[in-house]
Amino acid sequence: MESIWRVEIDAKVATFILDQKPINVLSKPVLLELESFLEKFRLDPNVKCLVLTGSGMTFVAGADIKEIATIQNEEQALQASQVGQALFMKIENFEKPILAAINGVCLGGGLELAMACHMRICSDRAKLGQPEINLGIMPGFGGTQRLSRLVGKSKAIEWILRGDFITPSEALTRGLVDEVVPDSEVLKQSQGWAKKLALKPRIAVRAILKAIQEGMAKPTMEEAMRVEAKLFAECCHSKDMKEGIQAFIEKRQPKFIDE
Repeated sequence: MESIWRVEIDAKVATFILDQKPINVLSKPVLLELESFLEKFRLDPNVKCLVLTGSGMTFVAGADIKEIATIQNEEQALQASQVGQALFMKIENFEKPILAAINGVCLGGGLELAMACHMRICSDRAKLGQPEINLGIMPGFGGTQRLSRLVGKSKAIEWILRGDFITPSEALTRGLVDEVVPDSEVLKQSQGWAKKLALKPRIAVRAILKAIQEGMAKPTMEEAMRVEAKLFAECCHSKDMKEGIQAFIEKRQPKFIDE
C-alpha cells in the first residue's frame, strides 16, 4: 500500500507531508499511519524535531465526512471520537517538539491536529476554523478543549458556535498560531524553527515539554512546581548541562551530545 504521509529527514528534522488525493482529510488510514510514524520516530536518535504539513494548498481540510456519514449509533460515534483524541494526546505529550506548518486550508479536524502540536506557523492565505456546527455536529478530536485553552473560553465559544473562517491575522492576535508568514515561506520557516530546536540538548527539551504539559494539569501551583523541580534536577545531572555551563564560561558555542 502506498504511504499517505511522505516523510523527509534533514538535519535531524522529520517533515511529515500529508498527501492524500483528492484532498487531505483525516480518514482512519491517515490517522493510523500518522500514529505508526510517530511511534517509529519517538526514540529515533536521528530525529529530534518533527514538522507536520500538507501537500498543495491544504494542511488538512477536516475529518473524513464520508466516514462520519457511516456512523449509525452513539457507540460508533464515541469510538471515532476517542481514536482521534487518543492520537492527538500522543502528539501533545510527545517528547520531541512537533510543529504544524499550516500551509493552507486547516478546518475542523485539521485545526484540531494543528492545536495538538507544540507550535504553529501559518500561511497568510490559510483558512482556519471549526465549522462542525454547520454539519449539525461539534468538534470531537479535542477542539472544544484546546481552542478554549489557547484563545480563552469566550472566544472559543464564539468561533465554534459561529463556525466561520478565522483569518490568519486574528489567529495570531488571539494566540491560536505563533507566527504568520507569506504563503511560500511556511514550510521553510517551520523547518528553520525545527532545525534550531534540533540543536538543543535532548534531555532539557524533553524535560521542558514534560514540565509544561504535566504542570498545567496539576490542580495547584505547588504541585506543578514539584514537577518542575524534579525535572530540573534531572537536567542538572546530564553531561549536556556540564557542557552548556562550561561553554558559557569559555564564551563558545556548546557541543551537546544528548546525554
